[in-house]
Order: sequence, then C-alpha cells, then structure tokens
Amino acid sequence: MTVQGYREFEFDLPDALLRNLVAILDEIEKTPLSEASVANIPDEQGVYQLFLDDQPVYVGKTDADAGLLKRLSRHSKKIQQRKNLSSGRVSFKAVRIFVFTAVDLETDLIKHYGGVRGLAWNGSGFGSNDPGRERDTTNNKPDNFDYQYPIDIDCPLDVGLPDSATAAEILNQLRNVVPYTIRAQRKSGRKYHDDLEDTTVTGFSKLVTARNIVSHMTAQLPQGWQATKLLGYIIIYKESGKNYPQSEMLAAT
Repeated sequence: MTVQGYREFEFDLPDALLRNLVAILDEIEKTPLSEASVANIPDEQGVYQLFLDDQPVYVGKTDADAGLLKRLSRHSKKIQQRKNLSSGRVSFKAVRIFVFTAVDLETDLIKHYGGVRGLAWNGSGFGSNDPGRERDTTNNKPDNFDYQYPIDIDCPLDVGLPDSATAAEILNQLRNVVPYTIRAQRKSGRKYHDDLEDTTVTGFSKLVTARNIVSHMTAQLPQGWQATKLLGYIIIYKESGKNYPQSEMLAAT
C-alpha cells in the first residue's frame, strides 16, 4: 500500500537475533568440555555449542530451571569413559541470553551450523537422560551416540570399596564414580530390591573396574539375577536368561 507520508515496517526479529547470536558465538574461543572448564559458567538460560575436533556437532538451549552450568556439566560427564572418543577432543562455547522470546533459537542454530544434514549429535540421543526400562530392548542405529561411542567399563576407577558390604551399598558407591547410568531393580521409590538391600557381598577391595565390580557383585546375589551392559549403560535385574540387543551379559545367577 502506497500512501503519502506513510510506510509499513515489519521487523524480522528471528533473523536479527540469529545474526547477532551467530556473530557472538563465532567470536568466542572454544574451551575444552571438562568439569573444571564449565565450573564457572553461570547456571542461567542460554545456548551453547559442542565441537568434536573443532567441528560443530551439537547445539543446545537451556532455561532457568536447567541452566548452562547443569547442562554442560552433564555433557562433560557424558563424554567420559567412552570407546572411540577421547574427552579432550570435545570443546564448547556458551552464551547467556537474558531475555528469551518465542524464537526457536536451537533449531535456527542447528540449521545455520549444520545445513541440510544437521549436526551429528543432535537427534543422536546424546542429550538424553536414562531412556528407562522400555528402551532397553531397542536397537540403536549407527548414527546413535551410544552406538558410535559405547561406554568403556574396563577403565580403572578411582574408587575405594570396602571388602564387605551389602550389594546396595556397593552399587551406590559405584554409581557415584562412573560417568554413565547403572540402573538396578527397585521395589518402590528409592529402595532397591530386597535381594540388593539384604545380601552381603565380599571381595571388592582390589577391584577397580566397573566390569569386575558389577560381575563380582552379581555373582553373589540369590538365584535369578543378571547384569547386562548395553551400549550406554549397565542394568541389573532379577531376570536370568534375558537377551538384549547390542548387549553383553556380565554375570548371571
């Protein structure tokens, strides 16, 4: 519409925001994704990038409830003790954004840095928490993060276990030192199955790998228990003889 003394203007907020954010991200120097490096990052809303060998592989967005510090700390743990992946190869950039709009920054940044094919770790399951029991029988595709970089349960651990304790106590101590999920059967809430709470297991003082600790513990449980290593985590359930795809049975009674 042409009217003398009058014009119409529509500000392209998403485009302007993306251009400014990309300029800021491109100016930031990449930093190793380690616990020490992310310790001083504020736990605020914003966006971040992850790089593998200096190539962008992941873009994430946080909110005030799960801010940059929590998310980056979780990712720095995720890349530890993985086959085919040295944690020193992964770096990050992060930007706090004080006011979020309805603009889908995450999707726009993925398109900008990943093009038509996207970024390798977005959509690969990298950012997921424990998928839960219903996903244990799922076949992971070759582009899945756990498929490409399965957990390494033979890494020496900095753990000093007592020579004798309940299975539940051994599990709790082990879960505190490994960077992946170890899920064991529970009866309700936070309580483990009675067999884990009541069975005393021995002989752990010289065991320093997750494989040896889990296998040794499971072998001392009552009949019917099984420990299985999946691609990205370990499960321990009373289900002797259960077969899972892409898995390794560690012990069974």
